[in-house]
Amino acid sequence: MILRNLFSAVLIATLFATNLFAQDGKTKLQPTPPKQGKEKTVLTPKMAPETADGVENLDFDAFKPKGIDTLVAPTVIAFGSCNKMDKPQTMWEHVAANNPNLWIWLGDIIYADTTDMKALAAHYKRLKTNPEYKKLRAKAQIIGVYDDHDFGKNDSDRYLTTKKASKKCLMDFLDVPGNNPLRKREGAYQSYTFGKGGQRIKVIVMDTRYFRDSLSPDPTKQRRYIPNMEGDVLGEAQWRWLEHELKSSTANLTLLCSSIQVLADEHGYEKWGNFPNARKRMLTLIAKTQPKNLIILSGDRHMAEISKMDLQGLPYPLYDFTSSGLTHIRSGLVETNKLRVGDMIVKKNFGVLKIRWEGEHPIVAMQVRGQQNELFEEVVVKY
Repeated sequence: MILRNLFSAVLIATLFATNLFAQDGKTKLQPTPPKQGKEKTVLTPKMAPETADGVENLDFDAFKPKGIDTLVAPTVIAFGSCNKMDKPQTMWEHVAANNPNLWIWLGDIIYADTTDMKALAAHYKRLKTNPEYKKLRAKAQIIGVYDDHDFGKNDSDRYLTTKKASKKCLMDFLDVPGNNPLRKREGAYQSYTFGKGGQRIKVIVMDTRYFRDSLSPDPTKQRRYIPNMEGDVLGEAQWRWLEHELKSSTANLTLLCSSIQVLADEHGYEKWGNFPNARKRMLTLIAKTQPKNLIILSGDRHMAEISKMDLQGLPYPLYDFTSSGLTHIRSGLVETNKLRVGDMIVKKNFGVLKIRWEGEHPIVAMQVRGQQNELFEEVVVKY
């Protein structure tokens, strides 16, 4: 009896299990639910990277390295400075409308104003993932240098303790390869020669922060600083490099890039004129080496202007084309500059060089442009 009852219980249990899992004669097992891990957040351009913990950045286009191709000389070069990331990034589509082959940063790229390198890198990432800036980066090669607001702090100089790390952040932003000698040298100065034959263009980018001496505030408040009569801007290693770059150049057009103005000397703000001996040394070097058809490009001033000097010993007029700023401008509308050609443009702006050649002689149209790609001013120089 006991065995018969045990057999009946087993039979009933088996039939119950078969009915529970069988449907239309087929057995369907329920899948084991996946383990729930920590949810990942995708970084969008509007999210500040410094505030996102555990962020996975999937914007491969923004961070795909781009090398610099120097085989072909650019016919359109755009440049600018002073770009605050807390302000609308509305200028990039108008820059891109000119179809530039090359964009040159002349400092104050992001206005991070920080010695926290994590925060500095995060600001660069915000710009690099901006949709309109990405479109410019897709069509134009990009080079450049920092100025004080992305070097570390306002008007900072060679005594900034984080300057090596600041340079690394800039190199990462500009996609400089890890094995490039520029990564190893002190300072962010660099040069590129584009094109071949008689239509070469040389771009020399100076670093006016890494080696620069200090300035003392003017107690009279008539100007920001008292000139440092014996102070330097470039440092001896960079001076030697610059002289070599100018002497050895085979280019018929040279662009000398400085984050601060070289020629304009009457205002009381950041300028080469705050270091009179260094400014004199620069002008003497240009006259001595006589690079073919040199134009200075500068930024920093929150306005645009073109200055012109007839430099003794130089067989052509020397221009300093200033463009600033991309997102904001200065308050004062009047400033004396006896070297100015045309007007001082106190509107958000960027600079454009449109270059064509007659044989080995460049013809350069220097254009100040702004929102909606409006042309504010143009100076054409035929060398």
